[in-house]
Amino acid sequence: MSGMSDRTPLSAGFPTPEPTRRLLIRGCDVLRVPAEGECEVLRARDIVVADGVIEAVSPTGSATETEADVIDGRGLLAVPGLVNAHTHSPMVLMRGAAEDVTVEGWFNDRVWPMESNLTPDDVHAGALLACAEMIRSGVTAFADHYFFPERIADAVAETGLRADIAPTYFSSRGQKALEETVAFAEARHGDADGRITVSLGPHAPYTVDDKDLRALSDHARRLGLRLHIHAAEHLEQTESSLQRRGITPIRVLHETGVLDAGALIAHGCGIVEQDLPLLAEHAATTAVACCPKVYLKHALSPLTPVRDLLDTGVGVAVGTDGAAGHNTLDVWEALRLVALTQKQAVRDATWMTVSDTLRLATRGGARALGLQDRIGALEPGMRADIVLTDLTGTHCRPLHDARAALVYSARASDVRTVVVDGRVLMRDGRLLTVDESALLVDVDARVARILDTSHGRAVQHYDP
Repeated sequence: MSGMSDRTPLSAGFPTPEPTRRLLIRGCDVLRVPAEGECEVLRARDIVVADGVIEAVSPTGSATETEADVIDGRGLLAVPGLVNAHTHSPMVLMRGAAEDVTVEGWFNDRVWPMESNLTPDDVHAGALLACAEMIRSGVTAFADHYFFPERIADAVAETGLRADIAPTYFSSRGQKALEETVAFAEARHGDADGRITVSLGPHAPYTVDDKDLRALSDHARRLGLRLHIHAAEHLEQTESSLQRRGITPIRVLHETGVLDAGALIAHGCGIVEQDLPLLAEHAATTAVACCPKVYLKHALSPLTPVRDLLDTGVGVAVGTDGAAGHNTLDVWEALRLVALTQKQAVRDATWMTVSDTLRLATRGGARALGLQDRIGALEPGMRADIVLTDLTGTHCRPLHDARAALVYSARASDVRTVVVDGRVLMRDGRLLTVDESALLVDVDARVARILDTSHGRAVQHYDP
């Protein structure tokens, strides 16, 4: 991939707002997401935020904050910020450019050749566009896995979002790239007042050799970090690994220390019964991100075995993957598909309830990012990642059950206000940290060059 820098994109209309020392969201309903059991809607509440932390959630009128920034939440439902547990944010630049192709064709003929065109500034522009899209849809935190991670971190810092960033590493890139991956982690973990965390990002067992997996696992343990990796993405990969090596991809992660260090596994559709005991051994530090839309688009079967994973104690979260495959970064769409496809997969309409689905997209996502003690619920002591949604649209009425509306009816356009770490990033539908008009002009000027694959280059060859 080119390291050449081109013109710097227009990234923000004005600086990221500082955390409001006192913030009061008055009169909203609040979705309570417990660690287990049914979610419930608490009616007419005030949410008090102090220095980025939720201080109280109490009946409306009980909070008197004369010096607070007050947001009128009447008629709105406050939900914990959604977590996109696996994506490649700059791939919004390739949205819709790799359709109706096989998995092999998607990688080898379209996406990896296009990625060879990317410059650091392209990645920055794409990450900014992705952040704007996620803020608008109520995503407050995301797990990213991509090239030029420092430019993604810059975009996150500028826009005010929260992200765990994993630098994509292929063994074909060599020792220097591995060292750069580790250096990025050492430099940027905890950046942006703690909103940026870092995981190490070996791409997959079929693109990273065992020696490098062990080295990165060792670095992760040394630094107290985790690894974000694609593994057992579909059943054909597992069968290929068994034929070539006699072990499954999950067994590879076990033998190279990845599971021991702690892992966020992307997809896991090829996880088989013999993998479950291995995952159970590391359940406390292992999570799997389920991104069902891309499996449906690529006609892959089976789906992520969510029920089996949860039964073993492994965390499961909701992701979108990159927009080159998923087309949007809309977690509402993804969580809806998780609920629908999991019911179909196990042939049980009572499975994957609305409460369970909402928990995957909030607390489950927080656990996947290793942030379960900070985000995922609207409770005193948690960081103030809050999304105000409007369920008064005709597509949600009559509103018999707000929880069901969130899973099966709500749209990204129903999001009105977004708060991350006590900062208001969008207020009444207006983005406060991104100059969208200037950004879109900048992005549109880049795409023709990015989509040109006539050169015949690619960042890697897909041969699982």
